[in-house]
Amino acid sequence: MAFVIDVFSRRIVGWKASYSMSANLVIDALNMAAWTRRHSALDRLVCHSDYAGSQYTSIAYTERLDDIGAAPSIGTVADSYDNAMAEAVNALFKAELYRNPAVLARVGGHWKGLDDLEVETCGWVSWFNTERIHGELDDLTPEEAEAAYYALDPAISPALDSGRRAS
Repeated sequence: MAFVIDVFSRRIVGWKASYSMSANLVIDALNMAAWTRRHSALDRLVCHSDYAGSQYTSIAYTERLDDIGAAPSIGTVADSYDNAMAEAVNALFKAELYRNPAVLARVGGHWKGLDDLEVETCGWVSWFNTERIHGELDDLTPEEAEAAYYALDPAISPALDSGRRAS
């Protein structure tokens, strides 16, 4: 599983599930994030990761970051500053969905396949972004935090799609 999180609002803006940790996995998550934030400038974006694996250092991934104007940032050994948020979101995902006994009981046991996990992850990401409050956001949801920010200056608000803010 790969997630792309907006550090300001804690909103998950991109994600992808796969059987293997590959460059395509993280590029697909990054592409979803770029599409989600398509009405916002992505220059000066820094992409932190929770894992310094080859997928995050691949030529294809770094080229895609360059294409959207972003820069990579992978923490060094024993340096948790860059990757703490990514690790926290992965831990929440595992606790609240992937390994949650109530969820597993509802879906009929352990995950039957990637399709089942993707469907449930889609619902979890929506809940995470629109209903789950975050202490770091003064008990707001990511959606509420962004709405409050854009209400301060409507001129910086991203374009609207179907009556909802682009996210």
